[in-house]
Amino acid sequence: MAYFDAASAAPLHPVARQALLASVDEGWADPARLYREGRRARMLLDAAREAAAEAVGCRPDELVFTPSGTRAVHTGIAGALAGRRRAGRHLIVSAVEHSSVLHAAEVHEKDGGTTTQVAVGREGSVSAQGYAEALRPDTALACLQSANHEVGTVQPVAEVASVCRAAGVPLLVDAAQSLAWGPVAGDWSLLTASAHKWGGPSGVGLLAVRKGARFAPQGPSDERESGRAAGFENIPAIVAAAASLRAVRAEAAQEALRLRELTDRIRAGVPELLGDVEVVGDPARRLPGIVTFSCLYVDGETLLHELDRAGFSVSSGSSCTSSTLTPSHVLKAMGVLSEGNVRVSLPLGAAEEDVDRFLQVLPEAVAAVREKLGAPTPSTVVRDDALVVDAVGKLCPIPVIELAKVIGEVPVGGTVRVLADDEAARLDIPAWCAMRGQEYVGEEPADRGTAYVVRRRG
Repeated sequence: MAYFDAASAAPLHPVARQALLASVDEGWADPARLYREGRRARMLLDAAREAAAEAVGCRPDELVFTPSGTRAVHTGIAGALAGRRRAGRHLIVSAVEHSSVLHAAEVHEKDGGTTTQVAVGREGSVSAQGYAEALRPDTALACLQSANHEVGTVQPVAEVASVCRAAGVPLLVDAAQSLAWGPVAGDWSLLTASAHKWGGPSGVGLLAVRKGARFAPQGPSDERESGRAAGFENIPAIVAAAASLRAVRAEAAQEALRLRELTDRIRAGVPELLGDVEVVGDPARRLPGIVTFSCLYVDGETLLHELDRAGFSVSSGSSCTSSTLTPSHVLKAMGVLSEGNVRVSLPLGAAEEDVDRFLQVLPEAVAAVREKLGAPTPSTVVRDDALVVDAVGKLCPIPVIELAKVIGEVPVGGTVRVLADDEAARLDIPAWCAMRGQEYVGEEPADRGTAYVVRRRG
């Protein structure tokens, strides 16, 4: 089985395993105590903090360990907003942030705050100008991921940090996906990360708050971790997290070159092998191990099952599953195709032969799914000289499949109206038009669902 989902959770690094086992016998005591066992635990905790701080690019006393990366995000945002409450209650985030950031923004809004989402381009990147335009006199905090978790696009953190710093606004960076590859550049104020993203054990997050950033910890006070992360520290896991971060950093430069070559092979091979496919994300400013693509006329969940049977563990940001009708917020913000979405994220040490085998089995898997989905035929009628496809009650990619079947039946300049009640159609029909050279006119209200209007160009 080839594991290609390292962006969700990387396999435990051998150094992490060794450090975890070694520190279980040494780091069990309370590091706040003065007796021998407590001093030994404190030494392990301090050494781990120094190693992690060096990797992050901050001082050891600016970094605390949290029970998870999500907890680091929530603690960081809440504390920074509270610390700058006098400045205002306005929060800025990008439209493609990790859900942990967006959920924190929702809580902030329910508590009476306001949030501005900065839009991204089709390749998933924000602009410093977008953040500059979002800044207001009452902006308390801005957030930006260092690299996107679904498509791998690297964000211009240093440029955005400069804009925010000039306005006196702190920037929180979610560095979960990128920290394994190097420190985050720029004059950021807060940074979060998660150990299981780089091969450390799960249940360890990092929160760095640089000196000068106003920060007011929320919740009951606790003497642990400078009052910013309550509860007894999991010292063996923390030691393993810091040791593995140092280890992957030592391998990062060479491994980045190797993984980039492998993902370039996938980026180039997928369009040649499949057809009707869109490779998404920035082709140059991206993480080494992530490549994401979307296939027309394919159900993402079914495709993942086909690949799993073929021996590959991959993930999807597709909306086309039995459990949801909501498109991936990242793909939606980018305006790219969401149906049949596959994210390949290679772990450290991924084998070249596994990538080659993936490219061999992928066409057959996609063809099998497309064949299965070719059967459903919603009714097609002509109303007022316009072709109407009734796909109400059908999940994507069925509305797009039926549109593709009938577009040739109308004359050039003629229109097709696709009736659909699947939210994903609002994203996937315009994306299909862009890929196939047809004109997306827009959407209209309908008695049943929404009418998506497409004009044939040729």
